[in-house]
Amino acid sequence: MKKLVGSKSRLLIGFTLLFAFLSISTSCSKSSVYNTPSGNGGGSTPGTNEVWIQGMTFNPATITVAAGTTITWTNKDAITHTVTSDTNLFNSGNIVSNGTYSFTFPTAGTYPYHCSIHTTMTAKVIVN
Repeated sequence: MKKLVGSKSRLLIGFTLLFAFLSISTSCSKSSVYNTPSGNGGGSTPGTNEVWIQGMTFNPATITVAAGTTITWTNKDAITHTVTSDTNLFNSGNIVSNGTYSFTFPTAGTYPYHCSIHTTMTAKVIVN
């Protein structure tokens, strides 16, 4: 009986420590991941005409806008990225964590782009 009580106590302590660790790590990651971008009010998704660089991806991967629209990219990762046109139309240079880059698309077309540091990161802008 004594062994059973000791095992239950250790199990309860283990679950308590795990819960505390997960609670702390979740609260820390929320504050560092969800910074307030311009025009969004701090939501968990990009605002209108906005692309987030987050989790080694562009979000959204495809954005459709009208000609003359300015798109703003916000780097929400802890590492540097770029926004580089596949056709050399635009190039942000290095965007550090929490940095932004904006570009206005004057004419209709499809504009694929990538991160020149992490070339598997690709996306596109469709302008009507």
